[in-house]
This record gives sequence, C-alpha cells and structure tokens, in this order.
Amino acid sequence: MSHPRSSRLPRRPRISRLLAPLVALLMVLLAACGAPDSQSSSPATGDGAQPLRISSIPDQDQDKLAARDTAMARYLQSTLGVPVEYVPVSDYAASVTLFRSGDLDLVFYGGLTGVQARLQTPGAALIAQRDIDDDFRSVFVATRASGIEPFDDVAGLSALKGRRVTLGPQSSTSGRLMPEYFLRQAGVSTQDFAGEVGFSASHDATLSLVEAGSYEVGALNSQVWKARLAAGTVDQSAVQVVWTTPPYHDYHWVAGPGLDERYGAGFTQRITDAMLGLSTDVPEQASLLKQYGAGSFIRTDAANYTQIEQIARELGLLS
Repeated sequence: MSHPRSSRLPRRPRISRLLAPLVALLMVLLAACGAPDSQSSSPATGDGAQPLRISSIPDQDQDKLAARDTAMARYLQSTLGVPVEYVPVSDYAASVTLFRSGDLDLVFYGGLTGVQARLQTPGAALIAQRDIDDDFRSVFVATRASGIEPFDDVAGLSALKGRRVTLGPQSSTSGRLMPEYFLRQAGVSTQDFAGEVGFSASHDATLSLVEAGSYEVGALNSQVWKARLAAGTVDQSAVQVVWTTPPYHDYHWVAGPGLDERYGAGFTQRITDAMLGLSTDVPEQASLLKQYGAGSFIRTDAANYTQIEQIARELGLLS
C-alpha cells in the first residue's frame, strides 16, 4: 500500500546558517595559529616591555650601590621610555656570568670585569666611562704603626716585603690587578708578603681591615679613599696613603647584545646618548653624577682597555 507523498517538502536549513559557526571557529583557529605575536613582531616599548636590567660590580657598600644604581635606573627609564630595574649581584664573577647568560643587560664594570664580560659575550657594546676613569688611580694605604713612610716612586713598594698585605676583590682592577702589576714592576711578588695575601670583599672592606690593624698595608681605588676622607669616616691617626699609582683607564658601562632587537633599532645608541647627556646643569642629574663620583660620562672605546687585558693575561686572570 502506497502512502501519498506530502505536497510540502521538508524545510532544509540554509547553508549560511550551517556554515556560520564553522566559519567563526575557523577564524578563531587562524587567529591563534597564524596571527603574529605582538612581542615578536615589533620591539617591546613602554609599560609592557621587558625591563632593562642594570647592575654594577659590588665594589663598595651595597646600600650605597643600591641607592646610586636605583637612581640611574629611574633616569634611564624616564629618558628611554622603557621600564628599567636595578639588579644587585653577590660578587664580581657573578656580574660577568649573569651578563653572559643575558640576565643582565647593562652593567657598570671595572676595567678587568669589563674586558672579561666583552670577551665572554660576543656583540657586547661599550657605552661610556666616567670622566675620572680617563685618569684613574689606586692608592696603597698603610697603618701608621707599620712605620712605612710615604714614597713617590714605584720602587718604594719594595718596603711591602715581609708585611701583611690585603688587596681588593680578586677581579678588581683598582684593588688587585693594577696594584699587583705595579708590585711586579718593583720586583715584589705576593709570595714576598708575610703570610698569604688577603683579598677583601670590597674597597671599603680593604680600608676597614687596614684601619683595624688586621693587615699592615692595603690597596684600594682612589675614589673610595677620597670619598671616605670627604665623609670623615677615615681614622687618619691610624692609616695613611703611602703611594698613589700612575693613571690607567678603569670603570665603564657595557651593554649586552640584542637590545636593538628587543627595544627597537638604535636603542643601544640611545643608551649611550642618555649617559653622555647627563649634565651638572640639571640638579637631579648633577646629584646622580655625584653618586658616581663623576662630573660627566664620556665616550670610550676598546683600545682604552688594551693595557688592562694585557696585564690580566700576564697575571693569568684571562683564559
């Protein structure tokens, strides 16, 4: 028995209504898989940028360094338009290691650590040095009880034979490298000292050790000595400078590779311009420069540290 067909065909859904959800889903998938990531397609700037991480070798009291470098971070952030943060480090070697691994972007190094950082980090760029680093010096200080009198010539360092001597941190240019270089010029080896040579944690520590009589003689950078004298925190009845070295190049800023890719073309040059642009005519900038013991930051180049590198190799401090 046949059934009559309905004269009205069943209603079919429109193709557009069926496809709409599929099209929407496809667009979402394409957006997720094919759309360029905002951070990789253009340099990160402004509040959404990865912070520029700055640091310095821990050559002085950590509180002083934190105040100084935090002030520099504020200046750079306002000038460059990217977030900047200060990252303290535990020792000289750590600053070089963290720079090499990319965990630090901009570091205020001494001459030796700056050479080490650039040798270990291809593409690292010299930024600037302080005006005083064009003519930097170390001082040898001695207890007055030691009987060592001040002298004017490097040969006078022979008076340190048989004495208890402390140098600065082992990777310090002004506390260890250059003092040991001048000692060698005077025919004095660290083996000539009474007992093992000491290596302090910082220049402030070197001075304190000599003041306390733990060592008869110590070597430290002249800037720290002058700053401590100005602050009235040196017991001059107990300790005095017995010799000041000839000049050499020392501290400088080094920037890591890849900053132009992260923040945009020319960013590394912008850091240099910001450093060179610091002026004593602007009160806040004058205060910042004073914290660094400088009247200005000036240009520098690798040739300024050739002597440092050569001496470091002679002393076995570079592989």
